[in-house]
Amino acid sequence: METMKSARKYDTEEPGSDLSEQIKAATKDTHIRAENTELMLSYQKGEVTLLQYKVLLCSLYEIYKALEEELDRNSSHPAVAPIYFPQELARLESLERDLEYFFGSEWRKRVIVPAATQRYEQRLRQVGRENPGLLVAHAYTRYLGDLSGGQVLGKITQKSLGLSSKEGLSFFSFPGVTSPNRFKQLYRSRMNSIELTEEEKAKLLEEAVASFEFNIQVFDDLQKMLSVTTETVDQSKNNIVNFPSSPIMQFTVGLCVALATIGVGIYAV
Repeated sequence: METMKSARKYDTEEPGSDLSEQIKAATKDTHIRAENTELMLSYQKGEVTLLQYKVLLCSLYEIYKALEEELDRNSSHPAVAPIYFPQELARLESLERDLEYFFGSEWRKRVIVPAATQRYEQRLRQVGRENPGLLVAHAYTRYLGDLSGGQVLGKITQKSLGLSSKEGLSFFSFPGVTSPNRFKQLYRSRMNSIELTEEEKAKLLEEAVASFEFNIQVFDDLQKMLSVTTETVDQSKNNIVNFPSSPIMQFTVGLCVALATIGVGIYAV
């Protein structure tokens, strides 16, 4: 019953319209909410900080690691194969270069992510195991979003952080894509060619909305993490460090203090 309710919830008025258009319509509200999170508003205002960029890179690394490993593992799946473009779209190696630039050769030991990132990662792993076709929704919302705003966000990040070169900004670069607009047309065309039943399509639209919700939760958790970091650093400057009594909060504050000390010098998205 719940599945059918979900399917009806994401029915479109034009059942014959392209899948890409249906995803765009279904995710319109959550897309707007994602763009209006505090972290993303900082980007739009050109006010992204080094620490914001660093913690965001850490989360993006874990998200793309899960997404790309599951896409690789399911590359021959009939729904995944048409939109599988590892040479053109893969972000993992770019993120690894950026993390090494900002955190040094031991960066893997310094990656810190909030609970929302872990939930997002777990969902990607679950989808890859149980229903690989739903990876199409996550790939579409992540890759096409990054490809659409990559160059603009890269320039904003470089200017905001005062970076003199493109080092640390590999995430925004797609060297395998010569024309983003033409490639997006190709990608949408391939995605629209995927054969789905109405129930499968409804689940995919639902998953696309969920992917935006996961991103919103990640942005909100990162901002909370940064707020705790700033508060803790300010208190430590005044020698007034009052650690919360909750073990979870103590752990969070500990991570944030570590992040602050690691990242007094570099970051961006």
